[in-house]
Amino acid sequence: MPNSKSNYFHRRTKPQGPRANERIRSLDVQVIGSEGNNLGAMPLNKAIELAKQENLDLIEISPNANPPVCKIMDMGKYKYDLQKKANLAKKKQKVVSLKEIKLRPGTEAHDYNFKIKNAKKFISKGDKVKFTVKFKGREMQHTDLGKDLMNRIIEETKDIAKVESKPKFEGRQMVMIIQPI
Repeated sequence: MPNSKSNYFHRRTKPQGPRANERIRSLDVQVIGSEGNNLGAMPLNKAIELAKQENLDLIEISPNANPPVCKIMDMGKYKYDLQKKANLAKKKQKVVSLKEIKLRPGTEAHDYNFKIKNAKKFISKGDKVKFTVKFKGREMQHTDLGKDLMNRIIEETKDIAKVESKPKFEGRQMVMIIQPI
């Protein structure tokens, strides 16, 4: 009895990476040699035997093809190349972040210019910028001031940015997002 419990709780993990050698499920495979030449379609056991003669592995490159395409190569080198390719792709991708700039309807000219200068700096780095105009108390009666402010921002940044989401109200604040062209 204690033996069955240990088997019951045993975690079955899925093997990682491409299938190789005896793990390949197909009976016939298309084989590519270690030098890159096409050896043609052949039974799986014959292909594995060819790989073992060269002290290499038979690795399934394209499992969805009919018959699956396998290549004779070293498994460690193949996994290393895959990892290297993934790291290179990760290094090349650009993460776009969202920067927020908060304003009020009565923001003074100097503060406004300073915030616009920062927004242009963020956009030139490739980030999106979210402008938020907060209204307090009686300022809610003058929402046109917020709209004018947003239109001024759009005009001043139109050469380097475009509007992603137009100015809209969310409760007591007006929100707009601009992104680099």
